[in-house]
Amino acid sequence: MKLKKISMITLGCSKNEIDSELMISILTDNNYTVANSLDEAETIIVNTCGFIDKAKEESIETIWEMTKYKVEGNCKYLILSGCLAERYAQELMDEITDIDAVVGPGNIKEISSIIKELEMENQKIKKTGNINTDYLEEVNRINFNITEYVRISEGCDNFCTYCIIPKLRGKHRSRKIEDIFKEVENLANNGTKEIILIGQNTSDYGIDLYGEYSLYKLLDKLNSINGISWIRVLYLYPDNFNNRLIQSIKNNEKVVKYVDIPLQHMSNNVLKRMNRKTSKEDIISLINKLRQEIPGIVIRTTFIVGFPGETEEEFNELYTFIKDIKFDRLGVFAYSREEDTPAYNLPDQVSEEVKEMRKNKIMMLQQNISEEIMSDKVGNVFDVLVEELSEENSYIGRTYMDSPDIDGVVYINSSQDIDLGDFVTVKITDSLEYDLIGEVIK
Repeated sequence: MKLKKISMITLGCSKNEIDSELMISILTDNNYTVANSLDEAETIIVNTCGFIDKAKEESIETIWEMTKYKVEGNCKYLILSGCLAERYAQELMDEITDIDAVVGPGNIKEISSIIKELEMENQKIKKTGNINTDYLEEVNRINFNITEYVRISEGCDNFCTYCIIPKLRGKHRSRKIEDIFKEVENLANNGTKEIILIGQNTSDYGIDLYGEYSLYKLLDKLNSINGISWIRVLYLYPDNFNNRLIQSIKNNEKVVKYVDIPLQHMSNNVLKRMNRKTSKEDIISLINKLRQEIPGIVIRTTFIVGFPGETEEEFNELYTFIKDIKFDRLGVFAYSREEDTPAYNLPDQVSEEVKEMRKNKIMMLQQNISEEIMSDKVGNVFDVLVEELSEENSYIGRTYMDSPDIDGVVYINSSQDIDLGDFVTVKITDSLEYDLIGEVIK
């Protein structure tokens, strides 16, 4: 039987990457194979992002780009999935007539039957709205890399006023510890060395299943898996970051001393308008406790500037806080006004010009902070995960201080060949604004 060829285009966050992997696995089990190029793909699936304006623009540009393969290539069916597809299904189908099907995140388990239905009926299909579906535990991942993302929960119950995610991804739903353990064990058996645990809000893990915030139990359990060297956790909201979790990060040797805590702002007035369940005082207390309890802890965060009603005084409060705290890693976004969110209708919307000015001001501040932090690393020794051959006797890797794609790297000089995926001991000899340079010592 001839295998039918598909191509998957994934946009947006690591959660989308996992959804794409699951769809590929389902399709592979149903007589489909991944095409070597877009030109030969009979079905193209664009897994879209719809979180903020720039992500939406990228998704729409990509969709239009893919339509050309229905004329110039071998594409018969163009399918959309992901958050933008869930959010604007009918509008997209009306506007871009080459779209054959739209599949929301809660309907990806039907991807194979949807393509078969297109082949038989030759009618457009829209499958959305099933946003509270369970994770596809019965689907085994088939692609294995040195670093893999593992989703521990889906959805969110926070309802921050700027965020559309609960309407696209549903309520908070945790996976069982035994199911996550089984997946990570399978990844380790297939060569994965670093796992990155993700969810909309990983601090809330387990509250719906076990009646308590149980991320610490999950980390304790995963720490025992042979073959895994690093366990990293992203998107830890500050409000339920409890002492048991701090001790678990501190005491489990495989859990890297790195936390990603989206704080979003520092002014209590702005936090209240955002419907964040925390305060400036609570955040400062948490940061101090983390730095006191876990030597060498790296804290990454993100902030939003230009939120409706943000005054110059409130922005300066945020700026001063960042200057004083000196975060190891930091990202900043200009507020994106999203339809169907409470913040969309708030008064005193901030102009795009002011948003960009405030964003750039914080990024310049963080650049100077990062340069200072990086220079302090010179002379230190770190274990580095080698990921890329740059040129002869030159490699690129990461320390525990860096999450892939969003943080810095280490440029490594070595007199001997190194296998990608190996850990090597590197002495830092120089630094850049966000990156390090070093030499292998063993």
